[in-house]
Amino acid sequence: MTTTADTATALVIENDPTDDARRLGEWLTEAGLVLRVLRPYAGDDLPDDLTGYAALVVLGGAQSAFPAPDGTPGAPWFPKLEGLLRKAVRHQVPTLAVCLGAQLLATAHAGTVERSPSGPEVGPSVVGKRDAADTDPIFRYVPMIPDVLQWHADEITELPQGATLLATSTRYPHQAFRLGERAWGLQFHIECDVDMVAAWAADSAVLAELDYDPELVVAACAEVLSDIEEVWQPFAARFAMLAQGRLAGAEPRRTLPLLGQ
Repeated sequence: MTTTADTATALVIENDPTDDARRLGEWLTEAGLVLRVLRPYAGDDLPDDLTGYAALVVLGGAQSAFPAPDGTPGAPWFPKLEGLLRKAVRHQVPTLAVCLGAQLLATAHAGTVERSPSGPEVGPSVVGKRDAADTDPIFRYVPMIPDVLQWHADEITELPQGATLLATSTRYPHQAFRLGERAWGLQFHIECDVDMVAAWAADSAVLAELDYDPELVVAACAEVLSDIEEVWQPFAARFAMLAQGRLAGAEPRRTLPLLGQ
């Protein structure tokens, strides 16, 4: 299927009812993408492939990307979702994976995710852009030290082979990365609004573990939301333009077939 700016549809996978696309979804639709949201936790079936979709977006959730000690996946649909992520990278379908989504992008390609030895990371934060981001088609315009929101206890401790690290921080070195030419993983959150953060903070075991006051955390997050929008709304728009084939200079790299193939 050929997509145009008028027909480009992004498949959005919502892994948890507490983490929908929210502001990210608004930014993508404002930039021209049509969103088809699937909620596998509510019984929606994932497709076998990405035929007909111009992009894939995978959101966060409370589950772990790594399996339990007995081999049970963090959610029943994770093996199929990891398969979709592998197909997206293989076929250069523009992909944006956020928090748990980024961790699944990593595990789908033999990266490592585990409970972070540094403890949970929660609230407003900044990350540092790496030099490799300067040649990235959508990350290059992100400022050197952008504001983000963090809310995770698991960590990508080893990136997949061949991944390009785009942003880092002292305690959690793998904050943003790209796989192949068109798949991006963000350990942090850019989609949240105040209501979403307030829902996470209510009776939060993570905040209790850290001995953080929920009201102070929500207030601190609310204070940086405008700064986050200033950086990440244009980022989302560039991703949408890429999916629609409207981002100059972001054509996929062509590779020659091996002899005999």
